[in-house]
Amino acid sequence: MDFYDVVYSRRAIRQYKPDMVPQEILLKIFNAANWAPSGMNMQQWEFIVVSGSKKNQIGESYARFSEKYTADWDDQARRENFLKFARNFGGSPLLIVALTKASKENSMRKMHLESVSAAFENLLLAACAEGLGTCWMTGPLQDEAGIRKILDIGDDKELVALTPIGYPDMTPAAPDRVDPELKAKIRWVE
Repeated sequence: MDFYDVVYSRRAIRQYKPDMVPQEILLKIFNAANWAPSGMNMQQWEFIVVSGSKKNQIGESYARFSEKYTADWDDQARRENFLKFARNFGGSPLLIVALTKASKENSMRKMHLESVSAAFENLLLAACAEGLGTCWMTGPLQDEAGIRKILDIGDDKELVALTPIGYPDMTPAAPDRVDPELKAKIRWVE
């Protein structure tokens, strides 16, 4: 798939087929993530692939927080769909959790977060190129302490994001772009 086709076709997928993703495809995707640029070339990303009961525990944690988050939604059907997605991550067989080195120094922390974000974007694009769906998520990190306990993550790591990953069972329409002509988002300076 052409690079720009991948960029323009990648979507947040919220319904997945239960089929497991072969490990060789996952390794290909992680290799693409591993080629991301990083501050000081530290390549300071780490990924955890989660399935089974651990994935279910993270889903239950996210559902608890989502119940509070959606409590005042008027559209009950939308709320129920959101909670169902939260509980099982759309039926995805796997979650990928992105981590980086923890740092108390603000500039170093920012560099680590930016570096792992670049790797995570490579991962999402590579997954799309392989016909897989993903959904960049930070909402489940509202229960960071719970996720740390479930996955045995120490204080030396910072959780950045997670994504379900699997074969899509939906094809969402492209969302409208804010400022599609890039008149407000770009400023040319000489």
